[in-house]
Amino acid sequence: MPISRQQSPMDMAFEEAEAAALRGEVPVGAVITDQSGQIIAAAGNRTIELADPTAHAEILAIRKACKALSSERLTGLDLYVTLEPCNMCASAISFARIRRLYYGCDDDKMGGRGFFHSSQCHHAPEIYDGIGAQRSAQMLQEFFRNRR
Repeated sequence: MPISRQQSPMDMAFEEAEAAALRGEVPVGAVITDQSGQIIAAAGNRTIELADPTAHAEILAIRKACKALSSERLTGLDLYVTLEPCNMCASAISFARIRRLYYGCDDDKMGGRGFFHSSQCHHAPEIYDGIGAQRSAQMLQEFFRNRR
Protein backbone atom coordinates (compact mmCIF):
# COMPACT_ATOMS: atom_id res chain seq x y z
CA MET A 1 0.00 0.00 0.00
CA PRO A 2 1.74 3.21 -1.11
CA ILE A 3 1.75 6.23 1.13
CA SER A 4 -0.46 9.09 -0.02
CA ARG A 5 0.90 12.62 -0.20
CA GLN A 6 -1.38 13.52 2.71
CA GLN A 7 -0.27 10.71 4.98
CA SER A 8 3.29 10.05 6.05
CA PRO A 9 4.54 6.76 7.48
CA MET A 10 4.68 8.45 10.88
CA ASP A 11 1.02 9.47 10.53
CA MET A 12 0.22 5.81 9.92
CA ALA A 13 2.30 4.83 12.96
CA PHE A 14 0.20 7.26 15.01
CA GLU A 15 -2.97 5.61 13.68
CA GLU A 16 -1.60 2.27 14.90
CA ALA A 17 -0.80 3.85 18.28
CA GLU A 18 -4.31 5.28 18.59
CA ALA A 19 -5.80 1.87 17.76
CA ALA A 20 -3.57 0.30 20.42
CA ALA A 21 -4.84 2.80 23.00
CA LEU A 22 -8.44 1.93 22.11
CA ARG A 23 -7.58 -1.72 22.85
CA GLY A 24 -6.20 -0.68 26.25
CA GLU A 25 -2.59 -1.11 25.13
CA VAL A 26 0.20 1.42 25.61
CA PRO A 27 -0.19 3.65 22.53
CA VAL A 28 2.81 2.81 20.38
CA GLY A 29 2.63 2.22 16.66
CA ALA A 30 5.17 1.16 14.06
CA VAL A 31 5.33 1.12 10.26
CA ILE A 32 7.97 -0.41 7.98
CA THR A 33 8.45 0.94 4.45
CA ASP A 34 10.70 0.16 1.54
CA GLN A 35 12.87 2.79 -0.14
CA SER A 36 10.02 3.88 -2.43
CA GLY A 37 7.73 4.50 0.54
CA GLN A 38 5.59 1.42 0.05
CA ILE A 39 4.25 0.09 3.32
CA ILE A 40 5.48 -3.41 4.03
CA ALA A 41 4.04 -3.79 7.55
CA ALA A 42 2.28 -1.85 10.29
CA ALA A 43 1.41 -2.75 13.88
CA GLY A 44 0.51 -1.38 17.28
CA ASN A 45 1.28 -2.74 20.72
CA ARG A 46 -0.61 -5.97 21.58
CA THR A 47 1.12 -7.19 24.75
CA ILE A 48 -2.12 -7.45 26.74
CA GLU A 49 -4.27 -8.82 23.93
CA LEU A 50 -1.76 -11.52 23.04
CA ALA A 51 -0.55 -12.08 26.63
CA ASP A 52 2.94 -11.67 25.22
CA PRO A 53 5.51 -9.27 26.69
CA THR A 54 7.36 -9.26 23.35
CA ALA A 55 4.34 -8.05 21.36
CA HIS A 56 5.65 -4.50 21.05
CA ALA A 57 4.66 -2.59 17.92
CA GLU A 58 8.19 -2.75 16.50
CA ILE A 59 8.52 -6.51 17.03
CA LEU A 60 5.12 -7.20 15.47
CA ALA A 61 5.89 -4.97 12.47
CA ILE A 62 9.28 -6.66 12.01
CA ARG A 63 7.63 -10.10 12.14
CA LYS A 64 5.01 -9.06 9.56
CA ALA A 65 7.64 -7.57 7.24
CA CYS A 66 9.86 -10.65 7.48
CA LYS A 67 6.90 -12.87 6.68
CA ALA A 68 5.79 -10.67 3.77
CA LEU A 69 9.30 -10.72 2.29
CA SER A 70 10.12 -14.32 3.30
CA SER A 71 13.37 -13.09 4.83
CA GLU A 72 14.86 -12.66 8.29
CA ARG A 73 16.70 -9.54 7.05
CA LEU A 74 15.01 -6.24 6.30
CA THR A 75 18.03 -4.60 4.70
CA GLY A 76 17.14 -1.34 3.00
CA LEU A 77 13.84 -0.91 4.88
CA ASP A 78 12.87 1.93 7.20
CA LEU A 79 11.05 1.73 10.52
CA TYR A 80 8.84 4.53 11.82
CA VAL A 81 7.76 4.24 15.45
CA THR A 82 6.01 6.70 17.73
CA LEU A 83 8.26 6.08 20.76
CA GLU A 84 11.97 5.42 21.15
CA PRO A 85 12.38 1.63 20.99
CA CYS A 86 13.28 -0.27 24.17
CA ASN A 87 16.41 -2.44 24.35
CA MET A 88 14.51 -5.55 23.22
CA CYS A 89 13.18 -3.75 20.16
CA ALA A 90 16.53 -2.08 19.46
CA SER A 91 18.14 -5.51 19.42
CA ALA A 92 15.47 -6.82 17.01
CA ILE A 93 15.99 -3.76 14.78
CA SER A 94 19.71 -4.53 14.72
CA PHE A 95 19.21 -8.23 13.96
CA ALA A 96 16.73 -7.37 11.19
CA ARG A 97 19.25 -4.94 9.67
CA ILE A 98 16.75 -2.08 9.42
CA ARG A 99 18.30 0.73 7.35
CA ARG A 100 16.78 3.76 9.07
CA LEU A 101 14.91 4.29 12.33
CA TYR A 102 12.60 7.27 12.68
CA TYR A 103 10.90 7.79 16.04
CA GLY A 104 8.77 10.26 17.94
CA CYS A 105 9.54 11.03 21.56
CA ASP A 106 12.39 9.78 23.68
CA ASP A 107 11.69 7.21 26.37
CA ASP A 108 13.81 8.33 29.31
CA LYS A 109 12.88 5.29 31.38
CA MET A 110 13.05 2.37 28.94
CA GLY A 111 14.58 3.80 25.75
CA GLY A 112 17.15 1.62 24.04
CA ARG A 113 18.80 4.02 21.62
CA GLY A 114 22.06 3.54 23.51
CA PHE A 115 22.07 -0.13 22.46
CA PHE A 116 23.07 0.93 18.97
CA HIS A 117 26.33 2.33 20.38
CA SER A 118 27.19 -0.78 22.40
CA SER A 119 29.61 -3.56 21.56
CA GLN A 120 26.67 -6.03 21.49
CA CYS A 121 25.16 -4.27 18.48
CA HIS A 122 26.01 -5.89 15.15
CA HIS A 123 24.18 -3.34 12.99
CA ALA A 124 23.08 0.19 13.80
CA PRO A 125 20.49 1.94 11.66
CA GLU A 126 20.62 5.60 10.80
CA ILE A 127 18.52 7.25 13.52
CA TYR A 128 16.23 10.26 13.18
CA ASP A 129 14.44 11.23 16.38
CA GLY A 130 11.87 13.82 17.39
CA ILE A 131 9.46 13.13 14.49
CA GLY A 132 6.07 13.99 15.99
CA ALA A 133 7.63 14.00 19.46
CA GLN A 134 5.09 16.35 21.02
CA ARG A 135 2.14 14.37 19.61
CA SER A 136 3.65 11.12 20.86
CA ALA A 137 4.40 12.49 24.33
CA GLN A 138 0.88 13.91 24.67
CA MET A 139 -0.70 10.63 23.58
CA LEU A 140 1.32 8.68 26.14
CA GLN A 141 0.72 11.19 28.95
CA GLU A 142 -3.03 11.17 28.30
CA PHE A 143 -3.11 7.37 28.20
CA PHE A 144 -1.34 6.98 31.53
CA ARG A 145 -3.27 9.86 33.14
CA ASN A 146 -6.54 8.11 32.24
CA ARG A 147 -5.30 4.81 33.69
CA ARG A 148 -4.59 6.31 37.12
